[in-house]
Amino acid sequence: MEPLVYPGVELGEDCRLLGPVILGFPPRGKEPGELSLRVGREAVILPFTTLYAGTVIGDRLNTGQGASIREDNVLGDDCSVGTNAVLEHGNRIGNAVRIHSGCFLELVTLGDHVFLGPGVVFTDDPHPMCPRYEDCRRGATVEELVKIGGGATILPGVRIGRNSLVGAGAVVTADVPPDVVVAGSPAKVIKRIDALTCPPGFYERPYVFEPYGDVPRDAR
Repeated sequence: MEPLVYPGVELGEDCRLLGPVILGFPPRGKEPGELSLRVGREAVILPFTTLYAGTVIGDRLNTGQGASIREDNVLGDDCSVGTNAVLEHGNRIGNAVRIHSGCFLELVTLGDHVFLGPGVVFTDDPHPMCPRYEDCRRGATVEELVKIGGGATILPGVRIGRNSLVGAGAVVTADVPPDVVVAGSPAKVIKRIDALTCPPGFYERPYVFEPYGDVPRDAR
């Protein structure tokens, strides 16, 4: 199947559309071409990905199969959105962000060089729908260089501080300070980042090479 490209799609140079993908899909209430989709240069978009109109994406996007990026998303350069990951509306994503397979984000802000393991879920609804539902919705904020382990759940409105690490399966119910490791349900601080070691001994401690200036792009 050939890619389905709606009116209003702007693709940068050297983009690769591999198989059936949908670009510029109009969100509910909008006509084809009423909103634009802008994707920077050198994107690699794998089969069954859907990118909605009303979104702006920087250079060198990589998607897994079946990724969905809805309207009102802004992504920086060098972002990866994994297989079956879902970016609902209102996300603001920095540069060099890795979103692994099966993640779910809505109204989330991610700083540069954030890493999300598989199946990370961000919630934005503090309670089921009510007449003031829209007044209560709010997404999380994740500052730069944060890593979140697979299967973690981040509750609405939480802020995760710069360079912190969230353990796999954690449930983050409150703000996380910078430069700490949190784990558990609810997540608690268990140590500082500078107390971590590199088990194979490759580095004095993990992450000393950040912000990835000396690491090849394909090794991130």
